[in-house]
Amino acid sequence: MIRERAYPVEPWHVRETRLDMDVLAQSESVFALSNGHVGLRGNLDEGEPHGLPGTYLNSFYELRPLPYAEAGYGFPESGQTIVNVTNGKLIRLLVDDEPLDVRYGELIAHERVLDLRAGTLHRELHWRSPAGREVKVRSTRLVSFTQRSVAAISYEVEAVGGPLRLIVQSELVANESLPAQSKDPRVAAVLESPLQAEEELTTPDGGQLIHRTKVSGLRVAAAMEHEVHGPDHTTIESEGYQDWVRTTIACVLQPGEKLRVIKYLTYSWSSRRSLPALRDQVGAALAGARLDGWDGLHREQRNYLDAFWDASDVLVEGDPEVQQAVRFGLFHVLQAGARAEQRPISAKGLTGPGYDGHAFWDTEMFVLPVLTYTQPSAVRSALQWRHSTLDSARERAETLNLRGAAFPWRTIGGPESSGYWPAGTAAFHIAADIADAVRRYVMVTGDTQFERDIGLELLVETARLWRSIGHHDRHGQFHIDGVTGPDEYTAVKNDNVYTNLMAQRNLLAAADVVMRYRDEAFHLGVTDEEAASWRDAATSMHVPYDEELEVHQQVEGFTRLQEWDFTHTPAEKYPLLLHYPYFELYRKQVVKQADLVLAMHWRGDAFTPEEKVRNFLYYERRTVRDSSLSACTQSVLAAEVGHPELAHTYLREAALMDLHDLNENTRDGVHMASLAGAWLALVSGLGGLRDHDGALSFAPRLSSRLSRLEFSLQWRGLALRVDVRPHQTTYSLRHGGPDDVVELRHHDQVLRVTCDEPVTVPVPPAEPSGPPPEQPPGRSPLLRLPEREQ
Repeated sequence: MIRERAYPVEPWHVRETRLDMDVLAQSESVFALSNGHVGLRGNLDEGEPHGLPGTYLNSFYELRPLPYAEAGYGFPESGQTIVNVTNGKLIRLLVDDEPLDVRYGELIAHERVLDLRAGTLHRELHWRSPAGREVKVRSTRLVSFTQRSVAAISYEVEAVGGPLRLIVQSELVANESLPAQSKDPRVAAVLESPLQAEEELTTPDGGQLIHRTKVSGLRVAAAMEHEVHGPDHTTIESEGYQDWVRTTIACVLQPGEKLRVIKYLTYSWSSRRSLPALRDQVGAALAGARLDGWDGLHREQRNYLDAFWDASDVLVEGDPEVQQAVRFGLFHVLQAGARAEQRPISAKGLTGPGYDGHAFWDTEMFVLPVLTYTQPSAVRSALQWRHSTLDSARERAETLNLRGAAFPWRTIGGPESSGYWPAGTAAFHIAADIADAVRRYVMVTGDTQFERDIGLELLVETARLWRSIGHHDRHGQFHIDGVTGPDEYTAVKNDNVYTNLMAQRNLLAAADVVMRYRDEAFHLGVTDEEAASWRDAATSMHVPYDEELEVHQQVEGFTRLQEWDFTHTPAEKYPLLLHYPYFELYRKQVVKQADLVLAMHWRGDAFTPEEKVRNFLYYERRTVRDSSLSACTQSVLAAEVGHPELAHTYLREAALMDLHDLNENTRDGVHMASLAGAWLALVSGLGGLRDHDGALSFAPRLSSRLSRLEFSLQWRGLALRVDVRPHQTTYSLRHGGPDDVVELRHHDQVLRVTCDEPVTVPVPPAEPSGPPPEQPPGRSPLLRLPEREQ
């Protein structure tokens, strides 16, 4: 954990004012740049020292064996692991033959700044070599949002105090040595130098490398080219070998003189295209980068982000840390999805190798809701990727003796990559999560073409899955047995409330959509009888409830299980899964992450206000938050049931998960779902956003420390702005015409908002919230508000 505040609180920057070697890997994740296609970890330009080198391309992976102590029918045989591809970030500097290495000599000053509006990582350092020579270095790095395959670095060196002989070595390097990521020797062998050389090409000012993975057979091309601005007699030459290409620039700088090198990087990969095709593609991308030049790329990046922030910014007054953190989170969420273009958004984006680079249900239930309201084109692309994996999902369902599509718990390319059934394949709720993302995207955008061409088939195949997993009992109630909900400490149980309620919505949405597209549904083999069976299953869906305690049961029989002994569980035993056997976790009332509470967020229409209060209090005492997915959901429901101060503290935990490294694993990449969760905690929690039944509603109520919360939402081509103050809320529309109108509900009041003038309404006084909810001993929110300044 980063226990001291590592980054000063600024509204639009994440600034590191000194280089802390103890948290170098964490900072590499925080300062990672990506556009959803190319990802560069925030490694130092010189390459060393490093915590974890990383350059990633979305969906570029190697296959590896999945180890089992004892295999079983239907277990996946191989997994997929994201590959650290050719590193083009490397720019080594030698000062009079002394390599610039911050571990040697004297680092007089060092600063890095992630600029959230410019989309760049800027670095400045002042270094004195062991021989007493001084240089100042300024570098700026970007991964282009407008040119998908392009990254660029501006690297400038200034001589201080006397003339210097400088050598700059700019490189492309494949098969970098990496820290061990697996204890399984079979996995380690596969991932050791995973790239096989196919072609190397050098030019006077750059070069190319083309490689192929050993097992998955994916081909990757990387290219670089340089613009050099320096004193007279500056020389430049290149050399290349099968795993590296180096361009060397040499000059003598007088005091005050500067050498500036612009490095253009391009990447491409394919499982199908030929080597010449990839060679030409990266060459063409280099030509496009050179055409715009550094200034053009920088300008395009700023213009892109200006448009994004105009439509998506969240203004928070009263908690500057949250203000910085929610923008940091939005920036990383945008980076993960902006140019993914029919490829997945993984749990770590392209910021690190955590979870092997896999996408989970986090994407649909945490990241995509944010992007649906802020960058809907990215959601369309992410769901098109899910649609492209339907054949794999159908094959998986058939293997499991089911109908429809069984989407993988974790994957990169489509096949299931989870080797643990109870917390993997058994979490079938991912099917309903995908369906809900489809439903929300169509509702918010009105994109009927997508609904017909993509959404229809996803909804049909997921509905078929639920109808084949579930069954009616002798009383006519529909049950879904033997599944795992979001809480992985309660595995392979019957009638998980979250799963059942999300499946219910899935079934009804499928039945509705086939009525709108009868011909297309007929071609998918849907009959009236099948659609009627979906409605029947949804209508008779069983939702477990404990009549004595007057709370919903997370799964059938949950409230009968033995209580976990929280009092005698020391702090060092968390997370529990690392210190207790699953056998013990699975049969006790202990919750890893919000599960039934999550159901009350996304299916709040299925609960009464009184049920929500009782449920929240009951499960708050049993939820240990051993997952970063939990705090944001607990924040949303705490706000809804009348505890805005608790909502604010949970908000801080979600928002600052990576800036403070709260789970002590940010080194492996940022927590994309928790970063998206900061937006959810603000907009859905304190802002009260809900979208049940295709209608927008808000029930805003701020915590006592916030004086203002303002946010924007995309709604059917319009920009809705919501400005929440302690006692009133203003709704306004931008970018629309005189006939445009949004109908919404504010608490219990129906409003019609037009572009003519904003609508301002009072926030009703809060209802008595009752006793403060209790958490398990030692598991209260991690980051409380700082004391007020006197």
